Amino acid sequence: MVLVGGKQEVPSAEEQRLKEDKDRVKYWKHFGPYVAERQWATVREDYSHDGDAWSHFTYDMARSRAFRWGEDGIAGVSDTHGRLNIAFAFWNEKDGHLKERLFGLSNPQGVHGESIKECHFHLDNTPTHSYMKYLYKLPQKEFPYEDIIKENQRRSKKDREYGLVDTGIFNDNRYWDCFIETAKEKDNPDELLFRVTCYNRGPDPAKIHILPHVWFRNTWAWGRDDYKPNIKQDGPLQTHISHRDLGDRYAQFSPSPNSCGRDDDVEPEFLFTDNDSNLVDLWGSKKNPTPYVKDAFHKRVVKGDKKAVNPDKTGTKSAAWYAFNQGQGVPPGECAVVRFRVSTKHADSYLDEEEFDDVMDQRLAEADEFYFKINPMPMSDDLRNIQRQAFSGMMWCKQYYHFIWDQWANGDPGSPPPPPERKSVRNSQWKHMHLDDVLSMPDSWEYPFFAAWDTAFHCIPIAIIDPEYAKKQLDLFTREWYMHPNGQLPAYEWNFSDVNPPVHAWSVFRTFKIERKMYGREDLDFLERVFQKLLMNFTWWCNRKDYEGKNVFEGGFLGLDNIGLFNRSDPLPTGGTLEQADATGWMAFYCLSMLNISLELAKHRRIYEDIASKFFEHFILISDAMQYRLGSEAKSLWNDEDGFYYDAITWGGSHAHQMHVRSMVGLIPMYATLTLEPQVLKSFPKFRRHVDWVIKNKKEVVERNIASIDRRGKDQRLLLSLVNEDRLRSILKYMLDESEFLAPNGIRSLSKFHQKHPVSMDVKGQNYSVGYVPGDSDSGLFGGNSNWRGPIWLAVNFLLIESLLRFYMFYGNTFKVECPTGSGDYMHLGHVAEEIQHRLQHLMTYDEQGRRAMHDGNKMLNNDPHWRDYMWFYEFFDGDTGRGLGASHQTGWTGLMAKMIHDTGVNCRLPQTPRSPSAAASHYFDDTFLRQRRASLAGRRPSGIKRSVTRRRSIGNRSETGRSDVTNGTTGEAEDDNTNTNGDTGGDGRSWTIYNEDDPKKGVPDDPDDPINRYVQEQLKRIRSNEAPEYSEELSAQTDGADDDEGTGPVDASLDDEL
Repeated sequence: MVLVGGKQEVPSAEEQRLKEDKDRVKYWKHFGPYVAERQWATVREDYSHDGDAWSHFTYDMARSRAFRWGEDGIAGVSDTHGRLNIAFAFWNEKDGHLKERLFGLSNPQGVHGESIKECHFHLDNTPTHSYMKYLYKLPQKEFPYEDIIKENQRRSKKDREYGLVDTGIFNDNRYWDCFIETAKEKDNPDELLFRVTCYNRGPDPAKIHILPHVWFRNTWAWGRDDYKPNIKQDGPLQTHISHRDLGDRYAQFSPSPNSCGRDDDVEPEFLFTDNDSNLVDLWGSKKNPTPYVKDAFHKRVVKGDKKAVNPDKTGTKSAAWYAFNQGQGVPPGECAVVRFRVSTKHADSYLDEEEFDDVMDQRLAEADEFYFKINPMPMSDDLRNIQRQAFSGMMWCKQYYHFIWDQWANGDPGSPPPPPERKSVRNSQWKHMHLDDVLSMPDSWEYPFFAAWDTAFHCIPIAIIDPEYAKKQLDLFTREWYMHPNGQLPAYEWNFSDVNPPVHAWSVFRTFKIERKMYGREDLDFLERVFQKLLMNFTWWCNRKDYEGKNVFEGGFLGLDNIGLFNRSDPLPTGGTLEQADATGWMAFYCLSMLNISLELAKHRRIYEDIASKFFEHFILISDAMQYRLGSEAKSLWNDEDGFYYDAITWGGSHAHQMHVRSMVGLIPMYATLTLEPQVLKSFPKFRRHVDWVIKNKKEVVERNIASIDRRGKDQRLLLSLVNEDRLRSILKYMLDESEFLAPNGIRSLSKFHQKHPVSMDVKGQNYSVGYVPGDSDSGLFGGNSNWRGPIWLAVNFLLIESLLRFYMFYGNTFKVECPTGSGDYMHLGHVAEEIQHRLQHLMTYDEQGRRAMHDGNKMLNNDPHWRDYMWFYEFFDGDTGRGLGASHQTGWTGLMAKMIHDTGVNCRLPQTPRSPSAAASHYFDDTFLRQRRASLAGRRPSGIKRSVTRRRSIGNRSETGRSDVTNGTTGEAEDDNTNTNGDTGGDGRSWTIYNEDDPKKGVPDDPDDPINRYVQEQLKRIRSNEAPEYSEELSAQTDGADDDEGTGPVDASLDDEL
């Protein structure tokens, strides 16, 4: 149960479901949104000789070709092993095939690599998937497949990507808003309810066909298991679903109200076929193994071929075909509605629509309550909506992932053997892999495969709403069927052997702390189990990425793709060795994360004091490796003249070259920062003695690279850091300079200085250069679908923010810097961290003109009521404008926005608020707590997204979303007459005004018995004082009443309640 103010409230219905799932009382997560949005062109489905996954299995092939390792679909739901799948298809009577899956371009086709060319949104989803909502926008005109392909082929890398919105297909609102909702019964996780509501947004009547699909993943055609499950018609409105592992289930469909102006209901026609490949159409075979194949529904619905489907009404793939095509079709503004349920019970009567809709309403009300308890602080509807969709996107990015290396590499008995050379194309050293899990994907379409460091960031926001799932994700990567026997974590399926930054330990400890702080639970078994495996991974790093044993790490690209002059995963064209400031910084950060975990475990087992001592000393050694070698002279990777960290190439002897590229590489050493409370040293005497010994006996090494090892800061805290105070000030001068790193919407990955001053090097007649490119990549390096030469990336910004907070815990209010540089406005580092978080939030929030930076001025996306409140979570953002770039459903790490809103959304000022040297912001929020919870279905729903609960059978408005009143293009932001005029400004120049969400006269009075109210009032009191929050319980190592006597009793030395 979520703790509020350190105390538990009565659990919400969703919290109770999570508890039942955790305790294995009920399997609430048995069914969820686990169907991929793209299975075609994945490495798993690639059986080519050269590893060209994009051409081996194309979008067009997916209609006719059975997948070997998974399934895909629109708003798909499946069991945790991807056996039974439910998804949706649509047809507008204009397209040449059913819209059965989402369309996008392959990597070679796209201007900047692979990219989806659809418009869909993940609107809602709870951790147990008791309620889910998905929006797909279906054009009423013919889908512009060829136009998209040809126009993107015509464009160069310096041009923008050409997307579906750019085609003009949505002009005049000629499209359908298809809302797809899924709910579970109150007491039965296997009872699934589905409702599809499609609104005609256009000016004229239009026709639409809605086809819910129910089918089985093909497990029978590969020669390993010939068991074939079955779906067959069982009555006029019901099908019987049979599987040996899942048992018997029934799909019951309801007649739909005829929204085409007729009195008769629209009843579905049931279609059946088999989920087998159409070998005749694909490869010209003489005959298919089965007469009814995967693409039968396209031929039946679009081509009118009645012989394509099984007349016996049985198969492994089924659809219920609802045709809303009577007369002229559905009138403008009206909707077509389809309801059905998948149940373990045989239905003997019609589906009760009123009862059905009540269940939907109740699950939605419970979702409202759950998400409100996660963050009860008063904030704008806009921010609350962004956070809700961020959490929901994280849940929609859960996908079933299946991969068995031996079967994939050697082929199946029932299929032609794969070309022998394919074994050496990729992943030949990962023969142990046997994956059969639901995993958190970086993006639901563009990256339908796991990525190790992405997952680490995913788990931070996920831990807020579902710590069990977050812990399982982190644990899986260290299990023997994932982790390589040598200790390496798999990177991603295109190359498991590639190297991602070592952030796993940080995420493990962070997740542990979030669960303890928010839910009052300490999962020490999880912490110790993963820690033991991470010891192997740490050793792998030391053995494989520090070849000379000098604690200088290389690492390769480390997730930063094209950030350097050269491809950092390949041998240098110059020869020599690249000594990386970021790689060594990452390893120092890894060390400190392991030190944190060691001390936490030492509270319960004293032996971990020794391991903590080991990581403390290893940190000292790694910190001394922030150097490159010039002859016999050792010099730091720090450049004294510029005051910044750079990578260096060394060739041995006296030959070395430092590359003066100001990039995120030079900021990453700030990550390696840790504050320790004085009680820690007192409560762990063996650890304290070792620290004292190191300081005494390795003083030169300590002083050379570590900040303040023997100086105590605020509250006598100890600081371990690669960056001392002078270097910190120098780095921050660059980082907070708006002509360098500081953008209106966050910290750039490369300094804007390089826009006019690119760095280049000629090697063997070829020129290599790095310049500031704020938008999409202008080269094909690393696939060309990401860019680290200027854009803003949330993941690395998030770690910078945490580092600033750790520094703040040491230096306190006395350490202030200009923010922005040259503004004359000085802030302590706590407020600098908050300022960066607010700038990042401004990527997605409305500004004073009602525009979102990520939409780049697009009027439809900013102003149209049917678009403006739906969020895309882009992979990265333009360093100048904030325009969204890359993958558009990257709630993987862009979902970190939910955590930042959780921490600082309550006092997030409006974007573009005027600044002065004495005023950092001019908008604050009301200090009156407004009850926005909905305790029951009859309660008051939070303002913002709202729904009508009309009892019309078509219930168009029941699924509709509408916005609350908008004032001056914003979501209820305060007008000038609400401005605080009492001159209340803080000592650092941050002034505030009052934000009134509702009429202040209607504010709810304080309730001393309401823990949420008390919690909110305490937080608002802190904010009004203009003091930064005390981060010691989140960011510093501390003890909780630990025994001070050496070696006696258990020690409760809590290292920060969250970090």
